[in-house]
Amino acid sequence: MVPQDISLDGRTRVAETLRDYYLRSHRLIDRIMTAQGASFSRAKMLMHIAREGPSRSIDLASSFGFAPRTVTEAIDGLERDGLVRRDPDPDDRRAKRITLTAEGMVVVKAAEAARLEYIDSVFGALSAEECEQIVGLVNKLNDRMAELGG
Repeated sequence: MVPQDISLDGRTRVAETLRDYYLRSHRLIDRIMTAQGASFSRAKMLMHIAREGPSRSIDLASSFGFAPRTVTEAIDGLERDGLVRRDPDPDDRRAKRITLTAEGMVVVKAAEAARLEYIDSVFGALSAEECEQIVGLVNKLNDRMAELGG
């Protein structure tokens, strides 16, 4: 059941506000991460490899919901910049495992510190209660999208 106590105009305003926040947030975190040595998208991939360990490109594509070609191109750039290397996969001689280099780990540590500083500076404007309200509301929207098949 969908609550009907907000007009379509009000719902549109909510959708536009969330979109604006997402776009501004993405641009800001990308600028911050780029200053640390990797764009937001590249830093996310590097952090994933740091957290999960050596990964096949197909697994990265699956984790991020990207086309394999997109991930291959990203890995090519990361490898060219000396942040990752491709090692033989011990379980599949046709595949390669993507591993962080020492320089890649330096970028991950700088990006993680910048990410935490960003979170603190942005969400520090909210009280603990307001943070909990946002989490609850966004979870409610995520649940609704799951019901709708999204």
